[in-house]
Amino acid sequence: MIALATLLTLINQVSGTPYITGGDTPAGTDCSGLASWVANAATDRPIFGNRFNTGNEEAALLQRGFQYGTAPDALVIGWNGGHTAVTLPDGTSVSSGEHGGVHIGGPGAYQRGFTHHMFLPMPPDGALPPPDAAPVLVDAVAPAPPAPDAPPVVVDAPAPEMPAPPPAPVGDPAIANT
Repeated sequence: MIALATLLTLINQVSGTPYITGGDTPAGTDCSGLASWVANAATDRPIFGNRFNTGNEEAALLQRGFQYGTAPDALVIGWNGGHTAVTLPDGTSVSSGEHGGVHIGGPGAYQRGFTHHMFLPMPPDGALPPPDAAPVLVDAVAPAPPAPDAPPVVVDAPAPEMPAPPPAPVGDPAIANT
């Protein structure tokens, strides 16, 4: 699952892009395209090219693991038959079409006219994922290759035999016989 910081980065990158009916590129999108992008990013799907619309939004969100209703600290998407908007887990609201193009602010998923709400629980940034969660690498650097094999270290091996030192001189035989 993607962290909130990644969703905020996506929103900031597309903020201000124009409203384009059926749009699904960084050049612009409509309201359901924006909701698709956020839902796709949050569920580790390609952001573009897998969009839904307000007519099939419920089924698409269920496929992505969303649940019915709203919840605190969750990604919430609200909609009716003609409009949809998003509220991120930190309360940031985003939509496309209310102020021309993609816009940060406003009521987001909690608009008065929305008849449907679904949410995706998200761990707070910095929280550890569940042990069985797949790793998610965002802006990660590939690990360095392993170091070349070092010779094995042998423990409890006998010390190698060292040559015996030469015998110490006893003295000068010429002096000793005097």
